[in-house]
Amino acid sequence: MEDEVDRLVAAWRRERPDLDVEPLEVLSRVSRLARHLDRARRLAFAEHSLEPWEFDVLTSLRRAGAPYQLSPGQLLTQTLVTSGTMTNRIDRLAQKGLVERLPDPTDRRGVLVRLTPEGQDRADEALAGLLAQERAILGELTDRQRAELASLLRQLTAPFDNVPG
Repeated sequence: MEDEVDRLVAAWRRERPDLDVEPLEVLSRVSRLARHLDRARRLAFAEHSLEPWEFDVLTSLRRAGAPYQLSPGQLLTQTLVTSGTMTNRIDRLAQKGLVERLPDPTDRRGVLVRLTPEGQDRADEALAGLLAQERAILGELTDRQRAELASLLRQLTAPFDNVPG
């Protein structure tokens, strides 16, 4: 079965036979798949009145386990945003009643961000919706193919995820 990337690669091979365009065969597909995944994520989150960034913060807290709380610094590490951005996000989520700020018992100057019961429910429901969308995207692959693809993608992403700082 031919896809748009096959047509793109064929055109570049015709127009620029002096270049090795083989990386496009993989990475253009990854890029296109990322756009489809982004649309699916937005749809799954919108069904639960969440923005993608809200889902990221709520699920970071949810994955922390009971009592579902982290410091703002830990949230920064998990969501890869700046301190100012995180402060704004916590404020907005607190206004919606999805998180609350609590004093950090180990640091009088610090705070902890805790998921509220409503925040937990929204995170759980949105995750279930996201997984349904993602299963549909992967539906053409067998279990073995999905495992092989996950392994190959891990090889490509691990160096980026393990860069210090």
